[in-house]
Amino acid sequence: MKFKKILTIGIKDSSLDEEYWKMIDELSEKRVSISADSNEINDQLKDTDCLLINPFVFKVKKELIDLAPELKYINVLATAYGKVDCEYATMKNIVVCNVPDYSTEAVAEFVFGALLEHLRELEKAKERTGNGDYSEYTVFDTIEIKGKKFGIIGLGNIGRRIAELASAFGADVSYWSKNRKMDQEAKGIKYADVETILQECDFISINLTLTKETEHFLNEKHIARIKTGAVIINMAPNELVDLDAFEKRLNNRDITYIMDHPDELTKDQISKLAKHENCIIYPPIGYITKEATINKQEIFVGNIRNFLEGKITNKVN
Repeated sequence: MKFKKILTIGIKDSSLDEEYWKMIDELSEKRVSISADSNEINDQLKDTDCLLINPFVFKVKKELIDLAPELKYINVLATAYGKVDCEYATMKNIVVCNVPDYSTEAVAEFVFGALLEHLRELEKAKERTGNGDYSEYTVFDTIEIKGKKFGIIGLGNIGRRIAELASAFGADVSYWSKNRKMDQEAKGIKYADVETILQECDFISINLTLTKETEHFLNEKHIARIKTGAVIINMAPNELVDLDAFEKRLNNRDITYIMDHPDELTKDQISKLAKHENCIIYPPIGYITKEATINKQEIFVGNIRNFLEGKITNKVN
Protein backbone atom coordinates (compact mmCIF):
# COMPACT_ATOMS: atom_id res chain seq x y z
CA MET A 1 0.00 0.00 0.00
CA LYS A 2 1.15 3.53 -0.84
CA PHE A 3 -0.05 7.06 -0.40
CA LYS A 4 -1.30 8.73 -3.55
CA LYS A 5 0.47 11.98 -2.79
CA ILE A 6 2.83 13.07 -0.06
CA LEU A 7 3.10 16.83 0.43
CA THR A 8 5.99 18.18 2.52
CA ILE A 9 5.80 21.76 3.79
CA GLY A 10 8.75 23.62 5.27
CA ILE A 11 11.04 20.59 5.23
CA LYS A 12 14.32 21.32 3.48
CA ASP A 13 16.09 18.71 1.40
CA SER A 14 18.95 18.86 3.89
CA SER A 15 16.62 17.95 6.77
CA LEU A 16 16.80 14.29 5.74
CA ASP A 17 19.62 12.27 4.27
CA GLU A 18 19.13 11.16 0.67
CA GLU A 19 18.53 7.55 1.67
CA TYR A 20 15.56 8.56 3.82
CA TRP A 21 14.04 10.67 1.05
CA LYS A 22 14.29 7.57 -1.15
CA MET A 23 12.47 5.55 1.51
CA ILE A 24 9.70 8.15 1.62
CA ASP A 25 9.39 8.18 -2.16
CA GLU A 26 8.93 4.41 -2.12
CA LEU A 27 5.89 4.91 0.13
CA SER A 28 4.02 7.20 -2.26
CA GLU A 29 3.06 7.45 -5.89
CA LYS A 30 4.04 11.11 -5.85
CA ARG A 31 5.85 13.58 -3.59
CA VAL A 32 5.69 17.37 -3.74
CA SER A 33 7.90 19.55 -1.52
CA ILE A 34 7.16 23.24 -0.99
CA SER A 35 8.22 25.99 1.39
CA ALA A 36 6.10 27.21 4.29
CA ASP A 37 5.41 30.52 2.52
CA SER A 38 4.58 29.01 -0.87
CA ASN A 39 1.50 30.32 -2.68
CA GLU A 40 0.87 26.78 -3.93
CA ILE A 41 -0.13 25.34 -0.55
CA ASN A 42 -3.90 25.57 -1.00
CA ASP A 43 -3.85 23.98 -4.46
CA GLN A 44 -1.40 21.26 -3.47
CA LEU A 45 -3.53 20.23 -0.50
CA LYS A 46 -6.55 19.35 -2.64
CA ASP A 47 -5.33 15.85 -3.55
CA THR A 48 -2.88 15.27 -0.68
CA ASP A 49 -3.48 12.21 1.53
CA CYS A 50 -0.19 12.45 3.51
CA LEU A 51 1.17 15.69 4.91
CA LEU A 52 4.70 16.01 6.33
CA ILE A 53 5.53 19.28 8.10
CA ASN A 54 8.23 21.20 9.91
CA PRO A 55 6.20 22.58 12.86
CA PHE A 56 8.76 25.28 13.62
CA VAL A 57 7.84 27.13 10.44
CA PHE A 58 4.33 25.91 9.61
CA LYS A 59 1.01 25.47 11.43
CA VAL A 60 -1.78 23.08 10.50
CA LYS A 61 -4.97 24.87 11.48
CA LYS A 62 -8.60 23.87 11.04
CA GLU A 63 -8.92 26.00 7.90
CA LEU A 64 -5.97 24.27 6.27
CA ILE A 65 -7.29 20.79 7.10
CA ASP A 66 -10.56 21.71 5.40
CA LEU A 67 -8.62 22.35 2.19
CA ALA A 68 -7.42 18.72 2.13
CA PRO A 69 -10.47 16.42 1.73
CA GLU A 70 -8.25 13.40 0.96
CA LEU A 71 -5.95 13.87 3.94
CA LYS A 72 -5.50 10.77 6.11
CA TYR A 73 -2.18 11.32 7.83
CA ILE A 74 0.00 14.13 9.23
CA ASN A 75 3.58 13.44 10.32
CA VAL A 76 5.44 16.12 12.29
CA LEU A 77 9.23 16.27 11.89
CA ALA A 78 9.73 17.11 15.57
CA THR A 79 8.67 16.06 19.04
CA ALA A 80 6.49 19.16 19.58
CA TYR A 81 3.15 18.89 17.80
CA GLY A 82 1.31 21.88 19.26
CA LYS A 83 1.27 23.61 15.86
CA VAL A 84 -1.22 21.01 14.60
CA ASP A 85 -4.92 21.27 15.48
CA CYS A 86 -5.02 17.69 16.69
CA GLU A 87 -8.57 17.94 18.03
CA TYR A 88 -9.93 18.93 14.64
CA ALA A 89 -7.76 16.35 12.90
CA THR A 90 -9.34 13.69 15.11
CA MET A 91 -12.80 14.89 14.12
CA LYS A 92 -11.77 14.42 10.50
CA ASN A 93 -10.34 10.93 11.18
CA ILE A 94 -6.83 12.14 10.39
CA VAL A 95 -3.96 10.50 12.27
CA VAL A 96 -1.27 12.83 13.61
CA CYS A 97 2.15 11.43 14.56
CA ASN A 98 5.33 12.99 15.91
CA VAL A 99 8.96 12.02 16.48
CA PRO A 100 9.44 11.51 20.24
CA ASP A 101 12.51 10.66 22.27
CA TYR A 102 15.01 10.82 19.42
CA SER A 103 17.22 13.41 21.13
CA THR A 104 16.85 12.60 24.82
CA GLU A 105 20.57 12.17 25.45
CA ALA A 106 21.59 15.01 23.16
CA VAL A 107 19.34 17.60 24.83
CA ALA A 108 20.05 16.43 28.38
CA GLU A 109 23.80 16.59 27.82
CA PHE A 110 23.50 20.00 26.17
CA VAL A 111 21.62 21.36 29.19
CA PHE A 112 24.63 20.63 31.36
CA GLY A 113 27.11 21.76 28.73
CA ALA A 114 25.39 25.16 28.55
CA LEU A 115 24.98 25.31 32.31
CA LEU A 116 28.64 24.54 32.99
CA GLU A 117 29.82 27.04 30.39
CA HIS A 118 27.82 29.70 32.25
CA LEU A 119 28.61 28.65 35.83
CA ARG A 120 32.35 28.20 35.24
CA GLU A 121 32.72 31.22 32.90
CA LEU A 122 34.39 29.07 30.26
CA GLU A 123 33.89 31.61 27.48
CA LYS A 124 35.65 34.26 29.55
CA ALA A 125 38.51 31.83 30.26
CA LYS A 126 38.92 31.02 26.55
CA GLU A 127 38.98 34.71 25.71
CA ARG A 128 41.89 35.24 28.12
CA THR A 129 44.00 32.48 26.61
CA GLY A 130 42.97 33.64 23.15
CA ASN A 131 44.53 36.98 24.03
CA GLY A 132 47.72 35.24 25.10
CA ASP A 133 47.16 35.39 28.86
CA TYR A 134 47.88 31.95 30.37
CA SER A 135 48.36 33.11 33.95
CA GLU A 136 46.40 31.84 36.94
CA TYR A 137 43.24 33.85 37.31
CA THR A 138 41.41 33.70 40.62
CA VAL A 139 38.67 36.28 40.25
CA PHE A 140 36.24 34.16 38.28
CA ASP A 141 32.81 34.33 39.89
CA THR A 142 31.96 30.63 39.59
CA ILE A 143 29.87 28.13 41.52
CA GLU A 144 29.31 24.36 41.58
CA ILE A 145 26.18 22.33 40.89
CA LYS A 146 26.75 20.02 43.84
CA GLY A 147 24.57 20.82 46.82
CA LYS A 148 22.33 23.22 44.91
CA LYS A 149 18.59 22.78 44.41
CA PHE A 150 17.78 21.63 40.88
CA GLY A 151 14.14 21.80 39.76
CA ILE A 152 12.69 20.11 36.70
CA ILE A 153 9.35 21.13 35.23
CA GLY A 154 8.16 18.27 33.04
CA LEU A 155 9.51 14.80 33.79
CA GLY A 156 9.23 13.08 30.45
CA ASN A 157 12.16 11.19 29.00
CA ILE A 158 14.37 14.27 28.67
CA GLY A 159 13.37 15.52 32.11
CA ARG A 160 14.18 12.11 33.61
CA ARG A 161 17.61 12.06 32.04
CA ILE A 162 18.31 15.59 33.25
CA ALA A 163 17.24 14.48 36.74
CA GLU A 164 19.70 11.57 36.58
CA LEU A 165 22.56 13.81 35.52
CA ALA A 166 21.71 16.47 38.12
CA SER A 167 21.67 13.78 40.79
CA ALA A 168 25.05 12.52 39.59
CA PHE A 169 26.42 16.04 40.07
CA GLY A 170 25.20 15.91 43.66
CA ALA A 171 22.30 18.34 43.31
CA ASP A 172 19.14 18.18 45.41
CA VAL A 173 16.64 17.32 42.65
CA SER A 174 12.90 17.94 42.66
CA TYR A 175 10.33 17.87 39.89
CA TRP A 176 6.82 18.81 38.88
CA SER A 177 4.93 16.96 36.18
CA LYS A 178 1.28 16.63 35.21
CA ASN A 179 1.35 13.11 36.63
CA ARG A 180 3.40 11.89 39.58
CA LYS A 181 6.34 9.63 38.65
CA MET A 182 6.57 7.19 41.52
CA ASP A 183 9.40 5.22 39.95
CA GLN A 184 11.51 8.38 39.89
CA GLU A 185 10.54 9.31 43.43
CA ALA A 186 11.77 5.89 44.50
CA LYS A 187 15.17 6.97 43.16
CA GLY A 188 15.20 10.00 45.44
CA ILE A 189 13.79 12.66 43.10
CA LYS A 190 11.29 14.64 45.14
CA TYR A 191 7.91 15.83 43.92
CA ALA A 192 7.06 19.51 44.47
CA ASP A 193 4.48 21.93 43.12
CA VAL A 194 5.50 24.44 40.46
CA GLU A 195 5.44 27.38 42.86
CA THR A 196 7.85 25.67 45.25
CA ILE A 197 10.28 24.81 42.47
CA LEU A 198 10.24 28.37 41.17
CA GLN A 199 10.67 29.91 44.61
CA GLU A 200 13.35 27.59 45.98
CA CYS A 201 15.47 26.11 43.19
CA ASP A 202 18.82 27.48 42.06
CA PHE A 203 18.51 25.81 38.65
CA ILE A 204 15.24 25.21 36.82
CA SER A 205 14.97 23.14 33.65
CA ILE A 206 11.83 23.53 31.51
CA ASN A 207 10.96 20.29 29.68
CA LEU A 208 7.27 20.44 28.80
CA THR A 209 5.68 19.46 25.51
CA LEU A 210 4.01 22.39 23.77
CA THR A 211 0.22 22.00 23.64
CA LYS A 212 -2.70 24.41 23.88
CA GLU A 213 -2.68 23.78 27.63
CA THR A 214 1.04 24.45 28.15
CA GLU A 215 1.41 27.53 25.96
CA HIS A 216 2.69 30.37 28.20
CA PHE A 217 2.88 27.89 31.07
CA LEU A 218 5.59 30.10 32.53
CA ASN A 219 3.30 33.10 32.80
CA GLU A 220 3.70 36.47 34.51
CA LYS A 221 2.57 35.07 37.87
CA HIS A 222 5.05 32.17 37.70
CA ILE A 223 7.87 34.38 36.47
CA ALA A 224 7.45 36.72 39.44
CA ARG A 225 7.98 33.75 41.80
CA ILE A 226 11.38 32.70 40.41
CA LYS A 227 14.09 32.74 43.07
CA THR A 228 16.55 35.61 42.94
CA GLY A 229 19.81 34.37 41.40
CA ALA A 230 18.19 31.35 39.73
CA VAL A 231 19.27 30.02 36.33
CA ILE A 232 16.42 28.89 34.07
CA ILE A 233 17.30 26.54 31.22
CA ASN A 234 14.71 26.12 28.48
CA MET A 235 15.55 23.79 25.61
CA ALA A 236 11.83 23.25 24.92
CA PRO A 237 9.65 25.47 22.67
CA ASN A 238 9.76 29.15 23.54
CA GLU A 239 5.97 29.33 23.39
CA LEU A 240 5.99 27.75 26.84
CA VAL A 241 7.18 31.11 28.18
CA ASP A 242 5.43 34.48 28.20
CA LEU A 243 8.45 36.23 26.73
CA ASP A 244 7.10 39.75 27.27
CA ALA A 245 6.70 39.08 30.99
CA PHE A 246 10.04 37.30 31.10
CA GLU A 247 11.78 40.20 29.40
CA LYS A 248 10.49 42.49 32.15
CA ARG A 249 11.95 40.16 34.81
CA LEU A 250 15.28 40.09 32.98
CA ASN A 251 15.40 43.86 33.41
CA ASN A 252 15.88 43.25 37.15
CA ARG A 253 19.15 41.39 36.36
CA ASP A 254 18.44 38.96 39.20
CA ILE A 255 17.96 35.77 37.16
CA THR A 256 19.64 34.14 34.15
CA TYR A 257 17.78 32.62 31.20
CA ILE A 258 19.48 30.07 28.94
CA MET A 259 17.54 29.16 25.80
CA ASP A 260 17.81 27.87 22.27
CA HIS A 261 15.47 27.85 19.24
CA PRO A 262 15.67 31.58 18.48
CA ASP A 263 14.57 30.53 14.99
CA GLU A 264 11.04 30.20 16.40
CA LEU A 265 10.97 33.84 17.52
CA THR A 266 10.18 37.06 15.70
CA LYS A 267 13.01 39.52 15.08
CA ASP A 268 11.45 41.82 17.67
CA GLN A 269 11.39 39.09 20.31
CA ILE A 270 15.01 38.13 19.64
CA SER A 271 16.23 41.72 19.77
CA LYS A 272 14.45 42.33 23.09
CA LEU A 273 15.97 39.23 24.69
CA ALA A 274 19.42 39.58 23.15
CA LYS A 275 20.01 42.98 24.72
CA HIS A 276 20.11 41.37 28.17
CA GLU A 277 23.48 40.01 29.29
CA ASN A 278 21.60 37.65 31.60
CA CYS A 279 19.82 36.01 28.64
CA ILE A 280 22.07 33.45 26.94
CA ILE A 281 20.80 32.48 23.50
CA TYR A 282 22.03 29.44 21.59
CA PRO A 283 21.09 28.51 18.04
CA PRO A 284 18.88 25.41 17.76
CA ILE A 285 21.67 22.90 18.35
CA GLY A 286 20.63 21.18 21.59
CA TYR A 287 19.13 18.23 19.73
CA ILE A 288 21.84 17.95 17.09
CA THR A 289 24.21 15.02 17.41
CA LYS A 290 25.05 12.32 14.89
CA GLU A 291 23.14 9.79 16.97
CA ALA A 292 20.04 11.96 17.39
CA THR A 293 19.96 12.85 13.70
CA ILE A 294 19.83 9.18 12.73
CA ASN A 295 17.18 8.43 15.37
CA LYS A 296 14.99 11.28 14.15
CA GLN A 297 15.03 10.12 10.54
CA GLU A 298 14.46 6.49 11.44
CA ILE A 299 11.42 7.31 13.59
CA PHE A 300 9.99 9.82 11.07
CA VAL A 301 10.13 7.44 8.11
CA GLY A 302 9.12 4.50 10.32
CA ASN A 303 5.95 6.36 11.31
CA ILE A 304 4.92 6.68 7.66
CA ARG A 305 5.67 3.05 6.85
CA ASN A 306 3.91 1.78 9.96
CA PHE A 307 0.76 3.78 9.20
CA LEU A 308 0.54 2.22 5.76
CA GLU A 309 1.03 -1.23 7.30
CA GLY A 310 -1.78 -0.66 9.80
CA LYS A 311 0.40 -0.52 12.91
CA ILE A 312 0.38 3.16 13.83
CA THR A 313 3.30 4.43 15.93
CA ASN A 314 3.71 7.66 17.89
CA LYS A 315 0.13 8.81 17.39
CA VAL A 316 -0.63 12.00 19.35
CA ASN A 317 -4.36 12.46 18.73
